[in-house]
Amino acid sequence: EEDDEGEKTSNLPDTFQTSHLLLYERFKAYQDYMLGDCKPSEVKAFTADYLEKVVEPCDWQALWCTNVFDVLVEVYDVDLKDLKACVRLVLPLQCDTRGCELTEEAMESLLEATQHKVPLQELHVVYEVSGDFDQTALALEHLRFFYKHIWRQWDEEDEDDDFDYFVRCVEPRLRLHYDILEDRVPTGLVAEYQTLLEKCSQCFQQFSALRSGLSPDSDSELDNVSMVEGLKLYDQLETYKRKLHIIENPLLRYVLGYKGNARQQCVQSRGPRPSGMKVVHVVTASCSTMQLQSLLSARLLPLCSCGDTEIQFHREPVSAVDSCHQGDVVIVLPGIYSVNSSILIPDSITMEGFGFPDDVVIEKKNKGDSFVESTGADVRLSNIKFIQHDAIEGILSVRQGTLNMENCVLQCETTGVIVRTSARLNMNMCDLYGSKGAGVEIYPGSVCSLVSNGIHHCKDGILIKDFADELDVMPSITLENNVIHNNEGYGVILVKPNTGDQHRAPLDSGEAGSTTAAVQPESTEHSNSTDGDLAPISGRKWQFSRQLSRNKEMSCSRAVQDLTDHQIFVSIQGNQFKRNGMGDFGTFFY
Repeated sequence: EEDDEGEKTSNLPDTFQTSHLLLYERFKAYQDYMLGDCKPSEVKAFTADYLEKVVEPCDWQALWCTNVFDVLVEVYDVDLKDLKACVRLVLPLQCDTRGCELTEEAMESLLEATQHKVPLQELHVVYEVSGDFDQTALALEHLRFFYKHIWRQWDEEDEDDDFDYFVRCVEPRLRLHYDILEDRVPTGLVAEYQTLLEKCSQCFQQFSALRSGLSPDSDSELDNVSMVEGLKLYDQLETYKRKLHIIENPLLRYVLGYKGNARQQCVQSRGPRPSGMKVVHVVTASCSTMQLQSLLSARLLPLCSCGDTEIQFHREPVSAVDSCHQGDVVIVLPGIYSVNSSILIPDSITMEGFGFPDDVVIEKKNKGDSFVESTGADVRLSNIKFIQHDAIEGILSVRQGTLNMENCVLQCETTGVIVRTSARLNMNMCDLYGSKGAGVEIYPGSVCSLVSNGIHHCKDGILIKDFADELDVMPSITLENNVIHNNEGYGVILVKPNTGDQHRAPLDSGEAGSTTAAVQPESTEHSNSTDGDLAPISGRKWQFSRQLSRNKEMSCSRAVQDLTDHQIFVSIQGNQFKRNGMGDFGTFFY
């Protein structure tokens, strides 16, 4: 049957619409009713117990939905141990098919082949106004969602089975799922996660097939070769699982897991114009005669005095930057400029606001993967206020080359300024605030000079990364005359691998108190997780070294001394730390 527009309509009855549940509704169902504190090996038994309490045992109708057909069936029994239902066709046959034709006889034959048992996950309860089957429909939705989005084939293979499965696996995966749905995760990271899942699944299937083919008592050469191959697959599987855990955890997702979007990394430098001309790009929607006269005398005439420079006008800053070649200058006149796409700077250019930064505002409102990306060899930004809305990545990222930023205001949404490996940032007299992550995030192998800045009201002020796979090059940091205050976590935090030999000597008398906490995965009291859920990531211990500084003179701080001993800081002097929630300096061991 077709409607007026030629589209096929369905004669199948309506089902309960349960797919749009909120995060807290699923969270509560899994934590309080379905899984509780079960171990991975107990998941199936706990799930069966939950279903036994809420699923009607018989006499309800459902749509049996597969990739090929949807057909109306009646449930006359349930086998909860195997998560299946015994069903029979509702006659006359009511079904929708995709790419095939199914008769009543064919469907009966199919059911006979399965002994009339179908997976509960494939059943969608037919809507009834009485309310008798509401809980059944809801329970099947929780079951379906769990096995589609949460459960992994390898979960019950973990040698360390003695942990809370909900805390370790369900909660972080559930939160990640909703973060992705709500566009809070960069598209590049989502693609990386999906690729890792596929690779891990393929590796697990190969490992399982190889393992099942081994004879336990055999000592043949073929079995020995298979054993070696199996160990390689096992190591590969553990590597994939570790990477998945990192992405699933909201703190480590960005701290350790994400290397950036391929589109951002492949923007090529345009170099100088073949003609040798340079261009001054003036950005303004409109301006007064006085503004134009002031601009002409203060900036345009000095810049254009050599005769090899021309002037172009733009209504917004993205088109101006996209038109730049090496050596160009972008001058942004006072105004509020809303942009929808990223500002990508692959060449050595200067971008400056003509006025105070509070008068020259560039804001990004849509959910994009980046705001400002700098890869030019020598980029200069000054006198501009950047405002970030609904973001999922940092406000400004220096991926390579050098960015010199002066007298700018950065109103962040997620992470603030990111300085990637091999990049250099010189940030002077800027004001940065509002980051839900770190105000400044510094990667190994980078060079970062922070002088006379305000960094405040962020999750952490400055986060310094020391990765296990990038140990050979430490970042090089100059930290002078900054005011780092009112951050929720630490003023400065160093993230590094747990080598087991951390220095734990007590402070000398007269110095500020220090504590070192070894935090089990279940404990989140002192964690630095964005959502308070650091715990689920792994069975390893998490350690924090915390500096509770009462004396603001940093030369007296053991935490600063430890960082100086690691040669992270080229210079650290004259900074002020005030009211940082967890202390001024700390070390987070992962």
